[in-house]
Amino acid sequence: MSLPELAQAGRGALGGRLCELFASIGVLTRQDRSRGPSWRKDDIVQADGRPLCAAEIGSELQKRFAILPGGRGMNGSPIVFLPEFPAFNELEEEELKSVLGYLTSVPSVAASGVGFILVIDRRLDRWAAVRATLLRIAGTFPGNLHLVLVLRPSTLFQRALSDFLFKFNKDEFKMKVVMLSSVTELHAYIDPGQLTTELGGTQDYCHDSWISHRTAIEAFALMVKTTAQALQAFGMELAETELPNDAEATTDLLHVHSLKKDRMKEDLQVAVSQGGRLLDCIKEPIHADPDYNMTCDEVENLATVQRLLGQLDDTEAAFDDFWERHCTKLEQCLQLRHFERHFREVRTLLDVTSERLSGFSEVSVSPAHAEHVLRELCAHEDKACDVLDRALSLACEGDKLIESSHYAEDSIRPKCSELRAACEDISATLRSKKCLLLRAMELHHALEKASHWCEEGIFLLASQPVDRCQSQEGAEAALQELERYLDTAPAHTLADRGGVLCQYEAMLTAQLRDQIEKVFQKQSSVQEMFEKRRVSLKKLAAKQTRPVQPVAPRPEVKSPLSSPNQQRKERRFSADSAICKKPESPLHNGGTRHASLSEEEENLAVLRRHVMNELLETERAYVEELLCVLEGYAAEMDNPAMAHLIPSHLLSKKDVLFGNMPEIYQFHKRTFLKELEAHTDCPELVGRCFLERMKDLQIYEAYCQNKPRSESLWRQCSDCAFFQECQKKLEHKLGLDSYLLKPVQRITKYQLLLKELLKYSKGCDGCNDLQEALTSILGILKAVNDSMHLIAITGYEGNLSELGRLLMQGSFSVWTEHKKGHAKVKDLARFKPMQRHLFLHEKALLFCKRREESGEGYEKAPSYSFKHSLSMSAVGITENAKGDNKKFEIWCNSRDEVFIVQAPTPEIKTCWVSEIRKVLTQQLQACRDASQQKSSEPLPQSPAVSLSPFRSQKSQKKQEEKRAEPGASPAPALPTPAAAAADTSAAKVKGWNKASLSVDASEENDGYSSGEEPLNSDPEDESGRKLAPGKYTVVADCEKAGPQELSVKSGDVVQLIREAEEGQWFVKNLRSSKEGWVPAANLLSLISESKSSQSLSSSDGSVSGNLSTSSSCSETYTSYSDIKP
Repeated sequence: MSLPELAQAGRGALGGRLCELFASIGVLTRQDRSRGPSWRKDDIVQADGRPLCAAEIGSELQKRFAILPGGRGMNGSPIVFLPEFPAFNELEEEELKSVLGYLTSVPSVAASGVGFILVIDRRLDRWAAVRATLLRIAGTFPGNLHLVLVLRPSTLFQRALSDFLFKFNKDEFKMKVVMLSSVTELHAYIDPGQLTTELGGTQDYCHDSWISHRTAIEAFALMVKTTAQALQAFGMELAETELPNDAEATTDLLHVHSLKKDRMKEDLQVAVSQGGRLLDCIKEPIHADPDYNMTCDEVENLATVQRLLGQLDDTEAAFDDFWERHCTKLEQCLQLRHFERHFREVRTLLDVTSERLSGFSEVSVSPAHAEHVLRELCAHEDKACDVLDRALSLACEGDKLIESSHYAEDSIRPKCSELRAACEDISATLRSKKCLLLRAMELHHALEKASHWCEEGIFLLASQPVDRCQSQEGAEAALQELERYLDTAPAHTLADRGGVLCQYEAMLTAQLRDQIEKVFQKQSSVQEMFEKRRVSLKKLAAKQTRPVQPVAPRPEVKSPLSSPNQQRKERRFSADSAICKKPESPLHNGGTRHASLSEEEENLAVLRRHVMNELLETERAYVEELLCVLEGYAAEMDNPAMAHLIPSHLLSKKDVLFGNMPEIYQFHKRTFLKELEAHTDCPELVGRCFLERMKDLQIYEAYCQNKPRSESLWRQCSDCAFFQECQKKLEHKLGLDSYLLKPVQRITKYQLLLKELLKYSKGCDGCNDLQEALTSILGILKAVNDSMHLIAITGYEGNLSELGRLLMQGSFSVWTEHKKGHAKVKDLARFKPMQRHLFLHEKALLFCKRREESGEGYEKAPSYSFKHSLSMSAVGITENAKGDNKKFEIWCNSRDEVFIVQAPTPEIKTCWVSEIRKVLTQQLQACRDASQQKSSEPLPQSPAVSLSPFRSQKSQKKQEEKRAEPGASPAPALPTPAAAAADTSAAKVKGWNKASLSVDASEENDGYSSGEEPLNSDPEDESGRKLAPGKYTVVADCEKAGPQELSVKSGDVVQLIREAEEGQWFVKNLRSSKEGWVPAANLLSLISESKSSQSLSSSDGSVSGNLSTSSSCSETYTSYSDIKP
């Protein structure tokens, strides 16, 4: 029921009361005698044609030339009395009409309808005045004149004159006029009780009192009218008011209406109070004299005021009832708006709870996973219970509103039902998921228990010493031990496969079914192994007829050609050399392993599973921690309710504080965790998962680069109330900074887990992938570490990204030598090294000075001041410097500038030399490729072409100036290796000519001309030294990097058999008789000539630059940028 309907319903009572009020007011004011009261506004407010009031013509009434004493004639006609007033004929016409009109409007409609009796007292006047008065009255009297009684002049002359002239002028007056000689004759027409004492009557009349009463009555009538109009307007306003759509507007509307209602009540009380005083004034003569007889007009006034007061009381009661219903309606509207707002809030919370609940999987892959999900579900259940309690409480409030006959029952009832249904659905889902998870945990524990029993059984079989079983007692003891262990099988193993599948059918997935099948296969395999051991031990226990000397089993000799899988197929189980061979099961679906595994393989498999479980559990915990940080801290920074707690310098810096943590979380949650879980049963294959996602894991580089900024921002804001409030809500014992360190800790954890998996996966299918994944992860860590150092470089004016990829970085002691420098400077340089941090890029080598560390945490990271750079296209290296195996030389400009670099260890030096060698080799290869492209084009003749890679920049500039001279022919392109060789020899020489590359020669001569012995480059000769088949001694250890490669140790003698196209040599270790592949780049630094037919000279590197296969040689490399294609 709407507010207009309510107003319409209350309109009858209140409208009726108002109509009665207007009717009573009409009696007093003669608004409209021909029209009854109604509820229309036009009938209530009439501004035009309004009758006069006593207050408006008070001065005219005070002249007393016409009065209405209240008497009645014999037939009830009202009596209007015109007393002696000499100046009557001097009255203005308007004044006379106003007074007569007002007096004729006072009596009731019924009395006025009978007609008025006009009594004119002119006893002291002349006939002419009487005649003028009659004529004037005949023309101006507004009412119905029933009779005009005139007391004629009392003097003899005027009496005779009036008698005579009246007969002639009678028809002039157009009204019934009776001439009376005395008041006695008047009493014949009107009862003396209806006449005032002036006319010989008994009625007491006070004109001033009459005017006061009339003014008061009319004022009261006006007040009642105004109040009635205000009530009508207020009622119309309430009727036309629409119900607001929100609680605040409803509250405001209720307040406004209440204020107006209070004002209306005050006006009603004022009107009732004034009416009571007026009634007392009318009754005052009766109170003074109980025998007092009221005139008819006084009786009418008394009755009207009493009726008006009664109707005011009824109107007030009707208004109170109407207001109560209207107020109830607004209050119910307010209750409805509050209910609807709370319903929307609770409905949103229920949807969020349901959505979050749907994200919990009732399927688990391990007991730890099931416990983790169940723990999270229980935590979510606590929060959900609060929401459910709030929803059910709101539904109960709705029921109370319905019971209180709320007008919006049809809207409230469905919402209550919806809330209860949603609560029931969430509760049912919670119960179902908890039940399924508990049953899944029960199944996982049963599977784990059975698997553990199998592993313990395998360990028992493997731990029984063979020599103890040589005797009958030992065999019997071992047999009893097996029997005792088998007796525990019913309590630990799964008995019925079909029963298990049927019992846990509701939560079984393909993965769980596969686990169940594997556990049953494992049980069967272990029981089979036990049975075979029992048979063996029974034979041994029954076979002892004579003493047998126990001997240890002879070590098994393995053929070097046999594979690891073949070597693991046989096991000794008894002292009589009985071999129990494990039959190999065929592969199912191309991926299942052997149903019956050896003890060693099973132990390794158990260890792999342990490592895999740790990887999965820590990965899940890591994902949850990231989610906790993003929801508990990052999301709260956008919460308006928490905005006042956030310091100003933290605003809009969420990306700085958290970096790309959202991207890391999405990758692990949506992709990486699922792929890891898919390898739960095959941990040895998880390396492929890492390799496929190696590019995605590079997102950690951006996070680590942002970490110093994040750490600095955290220290500025760590004590603010925002972080403390968030930590309190999350119930974390550690602060946010501990969780911001999690991604850094996680990326370093992977390489440790991969090392463990690789350790227990030797010989498995995924071993190579694990090794490659470990190498890649270490590469990512190195790239992250290098980038952290790289961003700390200051003072470099160029763009570091233009220098190519950062290959290596590290701290060294550096001496400098200048060819043309002062001797003292040179000597001082040798004894006072500079501490420099070197950054090796693909295109340049940077020398920086490490600055002192300052600050805490990540701000403690060092900074580097740029000092010097060398373009890799203009440098050469000398691998071994005199006096120290940790030193090497980097030089440029034909050794005009030499940097002697001392590494912390020989191993670091070897790595750097190898990496620089690779860079220079790649540049050489690029020049060769460019030369070969130019070789197909005809070359112009040139008198001299410089082919030496040691040519100085000065020589190069001279050649450029010569080419720039007018008329000079363009510089010839470098001839191909074959063409260069054809100019000096008919035969093709493969490799660099090593007898002519002298450092001294390069210093004395700027380069070789085309007339000198040419250099013939070979694409396979990347290091400047040629390897040849033969026997060599290894001078350093080298581990293999793949299954096809060979491991060698210092002191081994190896034979180089043949070279492959990929830059690898097939090598045989003469000590271990093993064969395999070794990269040629590794061989150059690992071997020295032993029994080779080649005899290359060795030098210290300072006199000659000849290359040698000796380990003490000083290999010199230079830039190939001077070779112009």
